[in-house]
Amino acid sequence: MKSFKHLLVAFFLFVFTIARADEGMWLPLFLQQLNEKQMKGMGMKISAKDIYNINSGSLKDAIVSFGGFCTGEVISSKGLVLTNHHCGFDAIQNHSTLERNYIRDGFWARNLSEEIPNQGLFVTFIVRIEDVTKQALNGVTKTMSESERQSAIDKNIAGLRKDNKRETYQDNFVRPFFEGNQYFLFVTETYRDIRLVGAPPSAIGNFGKDTDNWMWPRHTGDFSMFRIYAGKDNKPAPYSTDNVPYIPKRSLSISLDGVSEGDFTMVFGFPGRTTQYLPSPAVDQIMTVNDPAKIAIRDKALAVIDGFMRKDEQIKIQYAAKYASISNAWKKWQGEVLGLNSTNAVGKKKAYEADFQKRVNTNPQWKTEYGNLLGDMESHYSALKPYGYARDYYTEIVSKIELFTIAAQLNALITAYEKDGENGFKQRLPVTKNALEGLYTEYSPVVDQQLFEALMEMYVKDQDKKYVSPMLIEWLNGDMNGFKKLAAKVYDATPLDDSKATMKMLEKPAAELVAELKNQQVIRLYQDLLKTYQAEVQSKLGEINGNINKLQRTYMQAQMEVMKEKKFYPDANSTLRVTYGKVKGYNPRDAVKFDFYTYLDGVMDKYKPGDYEFDVPEKLRSLFISKDYGQYGSKGKMPVCFIAMNHTTGGNSGSPALDAYGNLIGLNFDRVWEGTMSDINYDPSICRNIMVDIRYVLFIVDKYAGAGHLVKEMKLVHPKKK
Repeated sequence: MKSFKHLLVAFFLFVFTIARADEGMWLPLFLQQLNEKQMKGMGMKISAKDIYNINSGSLKDAIVSFGGFCTGEVISSKGLVLTNHHCGFDAIQNHSTLERNYIRDGFWARNLSEEIPNQGLFVTFIVRIEDVTKQALNGVTKTMSESERQSAIDKNIAGLRKDNKRETYQDNFVRPFFEGNQYFLFVTETYRDIRLVGAPPSAIGNFGKDTDNWMWPRHTGDFSMFRIYAGKDNKPAPYSTDNVPYIPKRSLSISLDGVSEGDFTMVFGFPGRTTQYLPSPAVDQIMTVNDPAKIAIRDKALAVIDGFMRKDEQIKIQYAAKYASISNAWKKWQGEVLGLNSTNAVGKKKAYEADFQKRVNTNPQWKTEYGNLLGDMESHYSALKPYGYARDYYTEIVSKIELFTIAAQLNALITAYEKDGENGFKQRLPVTKNALEGLYTEYSPVVDQQLFEALMEMYVKDQDKKYVSPMLIEWLNGDMNGFKKLAAKVYDATPLDDSKATMKMLEKPAAELVAELKNQQVIRLYQDLLKTYQAEVQSKLGEINGNINKLQRTYMQAQMEVMKEKKFYPDANSTLRVTYGKVKGYNPRDAVKFDFYTYLDGVMDKYKPGDYEFDVPEKLRSLFISKDYGQYGSKGKMPVCFIAMNHTTGGNSGSPALDAYGNLIGLNFDRVWEGTMSDINYDPSICRNIMVDIRYVLFIVDKYAGAGHLVKEMKLVHPKKK
């Protein structure tokens, strides 16, 4: 009965917040109460229990968090997992060499014995979700400081996790919702023996690369395949040659019928983070200060890396994943700024806030509690502005220069020794070695030195001097004047840009090594950069952000209390969500209209022989010429990608796109550029998610790669022929 009461509390909090048809990221736990009627009205043919059920197999049992950064789905009774090519890219890259280049040529295991293990890769299933708001907030009062409040909640959550009933091989975690006004517990099962099964060449899996990223029309076969292995009892087990393919509670059936405009679609996955309920000054700051700063820094970094990648195949392999990661956010932020401007996001927020304030002022109780809320938020965001800019400059620049990453690892070793002596050093040393071994495999000192030269100039010249390292200024005013000379002297003076020299150094006795590291010029510079940031930026940010967090939580509560007809839903926080909408094209700007489908014809239209982004493998060209599409083509054409109005974000990469019957029809991998601001301001006029058609995936696997044995594992259906 107690659990039922808690469920009712959560239901009534959500019941005021039903979103419009194409917006929102919904907890599957509440679909039956809140969304099922609307979803069926849009064309869904299954029930909410078919999507989420803790008592019998449901669609949720085929959805996994892939590595903690993407989504994947189980598509066979033998634990075959489908996700994006860019989600599996790190694994593909790790197994690639100049002689065996899986990035360039693709990889396909012909049998189970050829499937490749991936150290550190895992998938996580959600077993069940429970509302634990009452327990998490037990003893929490309004008079508490933010640190006191969080301490009390952390203690409550630790008790909750410990007392929660689950199997010995299961785990759990708790996440806050609605800015910490609500809490849910997730019981999980994690499998850590995940093996690479197949991936197309990057000319298919990353076709269009940077030019097409975040763009529509799109022609990318963005997929890769892995397999979950389990112990012989089908339970999670560490990697072993004795492990066997996992038998899932549920795997997805695959539709060969495609979609038509107006069809119902649903995306099921683990969206990372959205901030739909920020006030207008926060949105304005993102649009005019933070995004432009980060874009400018990444402009420089990408230009340096790209210059080397185009000349050197080894560097191209080493830096492929890093370049893609840097470029992805860089282009997304540009689209975000464009979308926020074009949809008048700040103006809409201000109009909404004026209405909110007007309502608050008419109610004495609300006026007492919330009357100054918007003004307080504006003043705190104004105080945040210079520190937010300095934070972005420090984090973006220091993280892009990998010599600083090396210095940070070694500085942690110094700190461990100074704090806990030999014991602390010994505990930290294997962590440092492991981190550095992984870093050096994808590191070029030549590239890094040029990044240092370009980015440190921005660090010094583009921000207030009080946020700049005094040591760096002193060096520049001395014999290292000029950033080219500075970079040359820093890299010439250190052995840390050489993997063999550094790893050999780590074999020295603790005291000797620490003394040597303390004299390293680059470590001293890193320490001064960090010290300056912590003293001048981080310390100020902590206090301001604490106040903002409290105000945001109050504002969230106030909106739900005051704006009762407003359509709220919880922001994404990397937990399992369902979003739904319809297949539909859009008009990005005046006199331009985009259709909802692309075909292989478009791949050939973009084809540029030998081009870094738009080359097309010979076999794919031959299949196009002969129109040898098998059962996957449609009316003599080969569908490639389509778009719909599903509200997605980062983390939804690899999420299954499902039809009205819950069959797999596509694989989510991107959003349209004009709509990337959907994380902050969803607008149905231009926000679209991009999916690779599942028929293109199967066509590449079967006809292109000759891996038809994988298709035979799957259940193919024709729901539209019912």
